[in-house]
Amino acid sequence: MRKLTVFNHVTLDGYFVGENGDMSWAHNGNDDAEYQAFVAGNASGDAELLFGRVTYDMMAGYWPTPIASQHAPIVAEKMNSGKKIVFSKTMDKALWNNTKLVKGDLIKEVRKMKEEKGPDMVILGSGSIVAQLAAAGLVDNYQMVINPVALGKGRTLFEGLPKMLSLKLTNSRTFNNGKVFLSYEAIA
Repeated sequence: MRKLTVFNHVTLDGYFVGENGDMSWAHNGNDDAEYQAFVAGNASGDAELLFGRVTYDMMAGYWPTPIASQHAPIVAEKMNSGKKIVFSKTMDKALWNNTKLVKGDLIKEVRKMKEEKGPDMVILGSGSIVAQLAAAGLVDNYQMVINPVALGKGRTLFEGLPKMLSLKLTNSRTFNNGKVFLSYEAIA
């Protein structure tokens, strides 16, 4: 069975986006060489990327640009060439290279995708679908980069989660820029 991993940045006070959807804080410290190597290593996998519409629009607006290729060439190449799925009931078509639009029931579609052959899947951003998939028990791993910033207001990644989610720490790593990577496995 294919695994589903969530990879997200969060603030020290638990927000994955600021009050107005801002994520610029997640880029602070990205000039750290050790952290850049970590990001490039993560991008080298062959996972299929899953997005909600809002995150998809943000990613599709940035990664195909010359600026993205200049600032993060390895990540840009992988983001643009890799297989992607966007879940949206409002989009008519997905224009970013190698993207499939799925309009059906999120839970049913992801459950079906997990049973199909193929690479593991990773959700980037996309808090509304993360909370729904977590509640349905479909997320296998949670990978978080804790950023050394507090916002005071914003949206939590698990907003609307109907019950407690128990997790087991499987990996951690600290970086010179103050960011901390934490990896958790979902406990059934």
